[in-house]
Amino acid sequence: MVEYTKPWLSLEQQVEQLASRGVDVGDRTRAVAVLKSVGYYRLTGYLYPFRESEQYVDDEGRTRTRVLSGYRPGTSLDHAEAVIDFDRRLRMLVMDGVERIEVAVRMRVGYVLGRRSAFAHEDPSCFTPAFTMESTDTRIPAPSKHVQWLERVNARKASSDEQFVEHFRQKYEDRMPVWALTELLELGHLSVLYRGMNQQDAEEIAKAFGVPTKKIMSSWLASLNYVRNVAAHHARLFNRKLQNAPSRPKAGQVPLLDHLRAETVPKHGLGTYNALAVIAYLLPSIETDIEWPQQLAALLGTFPPSHALSIESLGVPQCWESLDLWSS
Repeated sequence: MVEYTKPWLSLEQQVEQLASRGVDVGDRTRAVAVLKSVGYYRLTGYLYPFRESEQYVDDEGRTRTRVLSGYRPGTSLDHAEAVIDFDRRLRMLVMDGVERIEVAVRMRVGYVLGRRSAFAHEDPSCFTPAFTMESTDTRIPAPSKHVQWLERVNARKASSDEQFVEHFRQKYEDRMPVWALTELLELGHLSVLYRGMNQQDAEEIAKAFGVPTKKIMSSWLASLNYVRNVAAHHARLFNRKLQNAPSRPKAGQVPLLDHLRAETVPKHGLGTYNALAVIAYLLPSIETDIEWPQQLAALLGTFPPSHALSIESLGVPQCWESLDLWSS
């Protein structure tokens, strides 16, 4: 393990370090103010696409790319600020869209499971065997995914200060029907629960949102939960390669999303744009007069391009403005 030996730098020294590596920092006083508000490592994360690089051949004869510490000519602090501001507005819009989806999924899950019984969430017969079976690995014994889910949700319920939760604590010995419990669930809880639901119930929910299969809906919920967490923690979103990328429907399954499989989509098409397209597709099934797709399209139109960065960094396809998904 290599020992970390880099020294602490004052804000002024950080500005000089950026300048020495090729960043046009402009007015030094202004540059210090920028670092004071966002921090050196957050700023350099946004500057990463502007780093110089070189190719080399490794010990096995393979050509590799090495990222260097210097920045390409034309890299400026002013442009980095513009990208940071764009990303902030993108995160806020994503939080707005995902919130609407999360609340609607809460309702639908509670509605469909509640039809089976008030406490269907506790009943293993309402879920798939894979969700309710205990681990068979004797080396790492573990309760079923269902039991683990109930434990996490009960812990959330125990820490809640909502008035309706207190009502159930006092009057019903802390037992809540599923249609009330869902009000406490975050998208991550909903995603896990949905994946464990019986096929018939899960497909009913999927179809309510215009999604053709449980498998696709499961993938989308997991992906939107990931994107929501990135946005909620104020992390860089615009050019992130998604760890949980949403499944792309087969051609013809969801015509508005057919372009995600087109040859014109960038090869790194598992980026942020895929999740944005899923949000834009789902929202009209919740609110028919929703303006979110148009708001997102307007924001994309303000992306600040440069010599080393373009809107394609989000995975946005060519001629995206003409797609029905954004113009309808």
